[in-house]
Amino acid sequence: MIRYFLALIFAVFVTGCGNPYPEFYTLSAEGPSPAGGGIGIGVGPIILAEYVDRQNLVIQTGPNKMEVAEFDLWSGDLDNSIARVLSINIGRRLGTGNVRTYPWQRDSEIDYQIAMDVREFIARDDGYAHIEASWRIYALPGRNLAASKTFIAKEPIETEDFEAVVAAQSRLLGKLSEEIASAIRKR
Repeated sequence: MIRYFLALIFAVFVTGCGNPYPEFYTLSAEGPSPAGGGIGIGVGPIILAEYVDRQNLVIQTGPNKMEVAEFDLWSGDLDNSIARVLSINIGRRLGTGNVRTYPWQRDSEIDYQIAMDVREFIARDDGYAHIEASWRIYALPGRNLAASKTFIAKEPIETEDFEAVVAAQSRLLGKLSEEIASAIRKR
């Protein structure tokens, strides 16, 4: 059902036959970061694959085909939104309010830097949101590589609308945050 919905909704929105007014979406964190200090975490830079580095939401409708929603837009830069959500989620999991997003003022306030290449961050017509992101943790000072991994996951899209797509993508970032926080805890 979701698969057919996504194909239909994109056919409508891509052709401009839907709502002619833009709707804006934002990724959501799982809760606030703790206040105060703790270990210093820097999140960024986040590098996005060019096909998702755009203001419009993107759905993959075939093995080699992407559809771009004309009137369904991110409320800000997607790389900054991903960094914001990751920083809140990771800070919460590690119990630190000392989290910065790239670029930050001074490396001296950061114990670990998380850099990431996001190769896939889309919904597919299979009814799932998908992510593939290679992350690296650098210990500061010195920027020594402390851990790295490629995270691949999918999350079901629960209802038939774009808000559900963004909610599924937010849940994926929650899972990614847990993996990164766990790697930092092991240090």
